[in-house]
Order: sequence, then structure tokens, then C-alpha cells
Amino acid sequence: MLDSAPPPAPGQIVRVRQRQYLVEEVVPPTAAGDATLVRLSCLEDDAQGQELQVLWEAELDAQVLTGSSWEHLALRDFDPPRLFAAYLHTLRWHCVTATNPRLFQAPFRAGIHLDNYQIEPLRKALLLPRVNLFIADDVGLGKTIEAGLIARELLLRKKVRDIVVACPPSVLPQWQDELEQRFGLGFEVLDKDYVLHVRRERGYGTNPWATHTRFLISHRLLIDETYAGPLRDWLGSFRAGSLLILDEAHHGAPASSSRYAIDSKITRAVRDLAPRFEHRLFLSATPHNGHSNSFSALLEILDPQRFCRGVPVKGKKILDDVMVRRLKEDLRAVQGGFPRRIIQQIDIDGLPEDAPELRLSHLLDQYRQLREERLQGESKRQQAAAALLVSGLQQRLLSSIEAFARTLRVHRRTIERQRQDRPNRVRADRPGLFDLLGGGVSNDDDRAELDPEALAREEEAQFEAATMAAGSAQPRADEERLLEEMTQIAEAARALPDARIRYLIDWIHRHQLVAGSPVHGWNDTRILIFTEYEDTLRYLRQQLEAALQGTDRADERIEVYHGSTPQVRREEIKHAFNADPKKHPVRILLATDAAREGINLQTHCGDLFHFDVPWNPSRLEQRNGRIDRKLQPRLEVTCYYFVYQQRAEDRVLRALVRKTDTIKRELGSLAQVIEGRLAETLVPGIRHEDVDRLEREIGAADLDPDAKETVGEELEAARQRQEELRAQKERLQDLLKTSRDWVGLETESFRAALSCALELIGAEPLKQLSVVR
Repeated sequence: MLDSAPPPAPGQIVRVRQRQYLVEEVVPPTAAGDATLVRLSCLEDDAQGQELQVLWEAELDAQVLTGSSWEHLALRDFDPPRLFAAYLHTLRWHCVTATNPRLFQAPFRAGIHLDNYQIEPLRKALLLPRVNLFIADDVGLGKTIEAGLIARELLLRKKVRDIVVACPPSVLPQWQDELEQRFGLGFEVLDKDYVLHVRRERGYGTNPWATHTRFLISHRLLIDETYAGPLRDWLGSFRAGSLLILDEAHHGAPASSSRYAIDSKITRAVRDLAPRFEHRLFLSATPHNGHSNSFSALLEILDPQRFCRGVPVKGKKILDDVMVRRLKEDLRAVQGGFPRRIIQQIDIDGLPEDAPELRLSHLLDQYRQLREERLQGESKRQQAAAALLVSGLQQRLLSSIEAFARTLRVHRRTIERQRQDRPNRVRADRPGLFDLLGGGVSNDDDRAELDPEALAREEEAQFEAATMAAGSAQPRADEERLLEEMTQIAEAARALPDARIRYLIDWIHRHQLVAGSPVHGWNDTRILIFTEYEDTLRYLRQQLEAALQGTDRADERIEVYHGSTPQVRREEIKHAFNADPKKHPVRILLATDAAREGINLQTHCGDLFHFDVPWNPSRLEQRNGRIDRKLQPRLEVTCYYFVYQQRAEDRVLRALVRKTDTIKRELGSLAQVIEGRLAETLVPGIRHEDVDRLEREIGAADLDPDAKETVGEELEAARQRQEELRAQKERLQDLLKTSRDWVGLETESFRAALSCALELIGAEPLKQLSVVR
């Protein structure tokens, strides 16, 4: 039943829904029992003139403000000075300037501890009439934070209303989490689920891009017309007040396999979309791939008024206004704050000659030789398929005998089926047919989210296809003998702890378990162990759980992170591993390469083990980057890898690890340019007779002179050296102090305002607690 309170009259001032309105029109009810329709116009400063229609009797807090209401205004007397001071301070903190580029507000509205160097991109962005900026800082320097500062500042200055962040799929959760927790900016991830939700809620014809002002989208969906088409409709030819943040922007650079830059799908998508945004912010630690045409084409997408595709970008001056580039080594020398990385080789030696790890390596190399002899008369495609097959078996053997045994069983089963059924040959040139043979699934691959059983079936299907693509000719008797012998050895050893497991267990006892503890307690040390394959991950977990039974809370000490781990569970694992060790029992995190990107694990972990060495150096570096990054509390982080001194393949992998570390130190983020070439060197596998040659090739690998000169002229000219960084540090300190003084933000004032706010809502004010030491 509706309230019978009399409705207002036109011209009166009323309070409805906690706001004051002017009554513009009153429409009486047409029948008894109906409510009165009242049309209102808002009087509040932040929504003046905004219209509202209400059914007066149905409103819970509707109130007519009569003249007598003002008589009670001063009955409470004046506010206490501290309450009024808090009010004045909060008004001051909300003052925003849109005209002075030397005054910042965003740093004081971010829930982070800022280093001075992170203010430089914001300083440069505010000097530009349109923010077309390239942040090319080194890996781990906090480019996400720098981009968030710029976005928050532009929002405060009303220069930006709509923001789209495009990034690799694997880092979408990290971007969403960082922007919300650090800057209070809520972003919707625009994907299939979001589109379905919008269509169910608002109708099929609703453009999902028009339902929010801030979105995150993956690179993969950016090239999908299902998502890119509505985005173009939403943007139109040009959308004022819009900002595009393109993470890993080097993916948008044209392909560089030829003399001239050739647009890829993602390049065409970015080239089409970028001009529709008023502001553009590109992020990449590796903006230059050694090809001048590709680099200039990428910069043209960023700012077509300054750069032209095909025209070399030379000189510091042309890049200085639109690019920020600092390397971790330079910043460490100037201000510290970044850990020193130690690459620690763990030698495994003195094994008997018939140790499974060694014996299987020799037998597999013999099997390769026999297959190559038999397939000499076959086509090049069949020979390539055969090489990929054995290379895949070899990589799994170097990871674990468990992974090798399962894959070998698939290979033998397919051979037997060929013998019985003689199926049609498989075309070996189909794209992506054998992409899982050369390593684990890519983190940005759709298959990364498959559960372990489904992923295993996909890998098995590829090994079957590779076996059939190599031809239907039956193996010789000596090949059959080798397959049988390898199977027997692998099956007997697959569930036994190998030398690496024994070392890990010993290390855990020495560094993580409390010596002499009657309950086998654990200290606060945490470790991260990476492997490339799900089979090896399962093997690791089984071995460590068996070895650590009987220790305190053993069932809670190990967590597992792989591609199929649900997003909610991933966040739980991340928060548990980064939590105070005294509050959460987890001490060991086992992970596949699904965790090599998009997850920061440095808070309480400084030791990382590579149980196997990926043949792609970029993956090795990405793994190390999980703990070697900003906010790592330790002065040194240690990354361990294993080397079997008696196994030929390990000589090549040792050279690969050393070269990866060397080029990282010498080339910084440009190491990725040469890492791709190193990975290609190992695609055919590691033949024992080629070990010496591969060792030399990897050790001598370097950028060719022309590429070095191009990178030096076009990109490294923008790099800020140590002398510049020292001067920049002092300049940014002064700017930050000036901004803080202008805003008037002081610790005591902020604490007093927060305490007063708590009192006004009826809560207890802040109290100083004594810290017991």
C-alpha cells in the first residue's frame, strides 16, 4: 500500500534518493490508489539539470524541504576544527588541473609505492597534445604501472573517457587485477562470455562495446571480425576522448622475414583501429626486431605525423618526445631496487653407464640414425616429419622418463596400426599439424586451457600424425629391437626418482626443513619449479609428495599450476604463494610454462628451478622473470638448472643457457631478436655427432652487423644512460614534491580525514597501535 503523504508542488525543493531536486511538474494519479508522478531536476553540483521521474508515494526517503528546514541548519553549532579541516583537505585533494603538465595527481591516487623513474612516462605523456607514447622499458620495470598512471591522470583531467587495453590472452587477468587494485579502475574483459551476457541481458542487437567505458581484449580476439567489427562501429572514424593501450606492441609490427615489412593479421587490425583512438599508448620491452622497415612501420601506427613507413628512424631527437626506454642494469646502477640474478648450474655426474637417463639417450640417437638411413629415398616432407618426431621424443626424454615413456608408447602403437591397417598418408605441410612436438603448448594458445587429459590426447594425435606422415614403410628389425629395448627401460624407470629428484629432495631438506625439528617443521623459504610438460609435472608432484610425507602439514606444502587451472584457482594459488609464509603453509609451487607469463611470484620467493631446459630461450627468460623483477625483496635471486655431465645433449643445453644469459646482459631486451634464431637451430633435434658443431654455433650466435647497426641507430639512441638517469631522478623528485605540495597531501592530514570519515558513519576512529617487537 502506498504512503499517503501529500505530494509536492511545482517549484518546491525536495530530497529524493539522497539528492536535492527542483520539482518541475506534478502529474496527479488518474485513479484512486495510484501514485503521483513527479518530474524533477537535480540541483547537485555534479549533476545539475539531470532529470528524474519518480512515483512520489513509492519513494522511501522522499521529503519536501520547506523553509523551516533551514531553521535547523545551525542547531548542531559549528563543526569541530579537526572535522572542518578534514573537509577542507578532502576538497583540496579533489582539485584537478587540466592545464599544467608539471602537476601530477595520479601518483597520489594509486595504491602502490612509486619509484621516481616510473613518473617519467607520465611526464612525457602530459607534454603531448595527444598522448602518442611508446614505453619501451626493460622487462620487469613496471610498464603496467606506468600505463596505469597515465590512464588515471588522463581520466582525472577529463581528457579520456573510454579506454581499451589490448594484450596477450595470458596477461589479461594480470592487467585487470593491477588496474583495479592499484588504481581503482574497473575493466571488463570483452570475450565470448561477456558478449553472451550482454546479448542475454540487453538483446542481440546491442553492441557490447557500448555497454561500458573501459575494456580489456586479447590480441587474438582483436583480429576476429566478430569482435573487431563492433569495435569499429563503436569508435566510428574517430572517437574523441578514447585511449588505446597496446601491450606487447611488437606483435603489431609487420613481419620481417623479407626485405620489406609485410603486414600480418594483427598488424592490419592495429593499423585499422589505432587512428580511430584519440590517444595511443604502446608498451613493449622489445620494440625493434633488427629490421628498420618493421620498426618504422610500427612507429607510424603510433604517430603517423612524426614517422613514415620505410623511412629509417635515426637520431635521439626524433624519438625523445614519444619514447621512454630504460634498462634494468642501468637503473640498478643508479638507484638499486632490483635483484642480481645468479644462474646456478647443478652438475649431475658419476652415474653408472646403464643409468636410464644415459642409456635411453644413446638408444634414441641410434634409432634416429637408422630411421634417417631408411628414409633417405623418401620426400623432404617425410624426412622432416620423421626428424620432428624423434626431436619431440628427445625433448620429452630430457624432461623426464615419464614423459618419454608415454610418447614412445604412442609412437609404437601407431607403427603397429600402420602394419595392420596401412592408413592413408598424412599431409605434413598442414599448418600447426606438429606444433606440439617441439615443446609444450604456448601460453597464448587456446589449447593451454585444456585439461591434462585433453591436452595429452592432442599431443598423442600429433605424434600419431607425425609417425604416419613419415611414410608407411615398416621399421627394420634393428629399429624394432631398439624400440623394444627403450620401452623396457622406460617402463621400468618411469616411476623411480631420477638424479634431479634426489637432488631436489636433498635441497629441500637442507634449505626448507627445520634442522632437528621433532615434527619436521618448515622454515619460510619458498621455491618455484618449472617444467615444460604435464607428464613431468605429474611425475614431479608424485615424487615430492612421497618424499615429504611425514613432514609438518605435508599435504598443504605443494601447489600445482598448469594451463587448465581455472582462473579463480590461479588467483588463489598466486595469493597463497605471495602471502606471508607464517600465514600460509605452501612452500613449493610446481608449474608448467602456463605460469611463465602474467603471474608475479617474487614477493616471498627467490629460488627457481628449471627441472628441464626449454629449447626456446625466450621461455627460459620468461620463467626467470617470475621472480627476477621489481618488488623482489631479496638482493639476489638464484635460477638453477640441471646438467648431466655424461649426456651429450646436455652440453648443447648448457651452451644455450649460458648464451641466453650472456645476450641478456649484453643486448638487454633485444636478446629476443637472437633467441628466435637459437631456437631454430635446435628444431631438427640434437644429433650426438653434431654436438660439437651445435655448441660452437650457439656460442658464436650474435646479431649480424647490419642489424646491430640498425638497432643502435634507431632504438638505442632513445635509451637513457646512467648519467641521464641520475639527472632524471633528481628532476622527477622535484616535480613529485611540487605536485605533492600543490595537492597538499600529507600523511597526518590523510590519517585525520580517514579517521573523521569513520566517525561520521558511526565506526571507531583510527587508533595508534603499539608494535610489539
